[in-house]
Amino acid sequence: MTESVKEKCVFCDIVAGKAPAHIIDQDHLSMCILDIHPYTKGHCLVISKRHVPWWHELTDDESASLFKMAKTVANRMMDKFNPDFVFLYARGRRIPHTHLFLIPTYSGDILDRFFNALENFQESPQMLAKLKEPAAMAEAADLLKAN
Repeated sequence: MTESVKEKCVFCDIVAGKAPAHIIDQDHLSMCILDIHPYTKGHCLVISKRHVPWWHELTDDESASLFKMAKTVANRMMDKFNPDFVFLYARGRRIPHTHLFLIPTYSGDILDRFFNALENFQESPQMLAKLKEPAAMAEAADLLKAN
């Protein structure tokens, strides 16, 4: 990653203390902050302190830190907000710096409706139905298994 890209990274600025954030928790490798564009109360981002565009490029220690912090904060969310579950997903497209979304999710809210719609889509098209066939499943599994 070039210095110019890192200099423009809002998450790097937050880690460096150059940009404001509501810090929820941190350790030496990861930081959890409130998202400034929340989907619901308590929506957080867990970010790596090192500028790494994609989560699968983290070191093993960074990955363990990131997901341990996500679990810790998700458990707090369950305790404090009492959602149905805490939604977790990894992004990086808009801001190319590893971050996990943690979103308390409730039955009928926008994310619940979105995923219900996505599940209906996933189950309906013929092209996706072919992915469930035993030969297609075996092929995908063989491709993903460690050699």
